[in-house]
Amino acid sequence: MHPRLEHLQHQTRRQFLRQAGQFSLGAVALEALVARSDASEVNPFAVRSAPARAKVKRVVYLHMSGGPPHLDLFDYKPELVKRSGQDAPDSVIKGKTFAFTSGVPKLMGTPRTFTQHGEGGIWMSDAVPNFQSVADELCVIKSMYTEQFNHAPAELLLFTGSPRQGRPSMGSWVTYGLGSENANLPGFVVLISSGVQPSGGQSCWGTGFIPSVFQGVQCRSKGDPVLYVSDPPGMDRAMRRKTLDALRDLNESQASEMGHPETATRIAQYELAYRMQMSVPEVMDISKETAPVLSDYGAVPGESSFANNCLLARRLLEQGVRFVHLFDWGWDFHGTNPAEDVRNGLTEKMKRTDKPVAALIRDLRQRGLLDDTLIIWGGEFGRTPFREGRTAGGGVLGRDHFPDAYSLFLAGGGVKGGFSYGETDDLGFNVATGKVHVHDLQATILHLLGIDHERLTYRFQGRDFRLTDVHGHVVNDILT
Repeated sequence: MHPRLEHLQHQTRRQFLRQAGQFSLGAVALEALVARSDASEVNPFAVRSAPARAKVKRVVYLHMSGGPPHLDLFDYKPELVKRSGQDAPDSVIKGKTFAFTSGVPKLMGTPRTFTQHGEGGIWMSDAVPNFQSVADELCVIKSMYTEQFNHAPAELLLFTGSPRQGRPSMGSWVTYGLGSENANLPGFVVLISSGVQPSGGQSCWGTGFIPSVFQGVQCRSKGDPVLYVSDPPGMDRAMRRKTLDALRDLNESQASEMGHPETATRIAQYELAYRMQMSVPEVMDISKETAPVLSDYGAVPGESSFANNCLLARRLLEQGVRFVHLFDWGWDFHGTNPAEDVRNGLTEKMKRTDKPVAALIRDLRQRGLLDDTLIIWGGEFGRTPFREGRTAGGGVLGRDHFPDAYSLFLAGGGVKGGFSYGETDDLGFNVATGKVHVHDLQATILHLLGIDHERLTYRFQGRDFRLTDVHGHVVNDILT
């Protein structure tokens, strides 16, 4: 199709009225309405006030990709321990499909030792000694559930509201709704550890059908923080500025003629990338941190690790980044090798993760940032109360995927600290009280940011889409 005809086909009523004449009725009536639209076209990252009272300004989401074994971390089930090795009751497995288990599996109680911690008496296993030290900051939800039992669809549902690709991610929705507080840094930053991207891929921080300027910017803790942020050989900063000025003039000419929103996105991205050349290397340089801080996190400058990423998250939050998303691979505890054993394998995995997370919570508290920062830690689903079918006869203890009930925790502004919410049944198969769907979690996160999840929408193909699709309720019982 000819570009001009395509432009006319997609033209909105607002665009038509604006172009109908300087003194037309439409121009007069819409003058106030388009002011915000014009500003957002010039700067898509412009700070926008939250529609309602916000309890938090920023979010750091710590995603343990693969599904942590919640029954060996937070959800203590003495009855399951007592019945370990018995056949799973037909009443709880009949008609259900599991990823790698068929027939009648054997129940498996946790081999971990559980104790209660903090004033709220939160149950935690010996696998998370550092979480125990910040128990009074944690709000543990033990009644999460989802419909997806494979990794990629479950992660997409959690972060985009749909198990299929093509929807905007949670961080993109937040940046689209609220903008960014630092003009020299992205509003949404992604950090990956353990060398593997999440199963849901880059869609977990993509923008789907909203302007791509709101997508997450993936940064690295080793090497150049952002790929291609450095000037190439033979081009200094002054030459890059001249090049960008020429590109901006061309893009602005195209934008005025065609009115395509992605052209404005392209201009904003080029300008942000130029500013990031100066600001990103500085904020990502953790060697400037004191020795006690590095030791508390277990961070090592110049390395690539989850600990480094947690410290980077704090530095980014300090600089006004709205949404920081950390992905850590390696939580798929099937028991196919010793690293996936819920005994020593889990101990070793938690050694690399619970220390820096606890340090992040303490650090934000000490710096006065925790009260208006929300931290979320968890996976896309949980693990079964029985042994995984493929490995049931071996010496390694593992669990299958389990969407029906799992645990995660929140900490920081607006949520109750030292608090456990919801319960599963005695064997951990079903949520008994306080069910929280992933859409409810999304609605609650947006609510804490001052956003009504039903009103943050984007029109696409004739329909108003939102992160929570047509579902979701704020979990008021966990809020202060």
